[in-house]
Amino acid sequence: MPEKTLNLSNLQPAQERVDRKRVGRGPGSGKGKFSGRGIKGQKSRSGSHKMRAGFEGGQMPIYMRIGKLRGSTSKDAMPVGPFRTSTVPVNVRDLVRFEAGDEVTPETLVAKRLIKNTKTDVKVLGDGEVTLKLTVRVHRISATAREKIEAAGGTVELLREPKEQKRKQKHRKAKPPTTATEEQAETVEEPADAPADTASEPEAEPDA
Repeated sequence: MPEKTLNLSNLQPAQERVDRKRVGRGPGSGKGKFSGRGIKGQKSRSGSHKMRAGFEGGQMPIYMRIGKLRGSTSKDAMPVGPFRTSTVPVNVRDLVRFEAGDEVTPETLVAKRLIKNTKTDVKVLGDGEVTLKLTVRVHRISATAREKIEAAGGTVELLREPKEQKRKQKHRKAKPPTTATEEQAETVEEPADAPADTASEPEAEPDA
């Protein structure tokens, strides 16, 4: 059969049109008397679906109820927040997976499945014993771990030099200001006791 030519008499949509539900048209509209919002309450008001994320209706939100780690946000502080640093620990007892003469680096630790990735600095701790001669190149190492590795004939190299920790300055309490009268009292010395007056009174003249 020849194809029909498209004209105004045979126009039809590609898919059937579905009419949207119109709210606010009474009980017979299919949406009930209250347009599907129920009776009263916050969700029945206009603008009720424009609340910000995390809003709990005036209740204390969960991100304010959970505990918080206090402290400084400096680079030398504990690992909390974008300004703090952290390390992944590796004990010397885990280095038995290497062979004598191997290099221990973050990349080889990932290959030995001792750490997951190289995104975090590595710190070697001294738990356990090591008898292999290894060349350890990590970011940080404890004093005990360094002693055990060097005692076994190995060497230790730090990939990042440790920062010197700043000493906290103790703030002395300021002395209360002294008044002018107090300053004068401190500077002026009390005079010594004056000697008793030994001058005799003039003798009375005898009667004529």
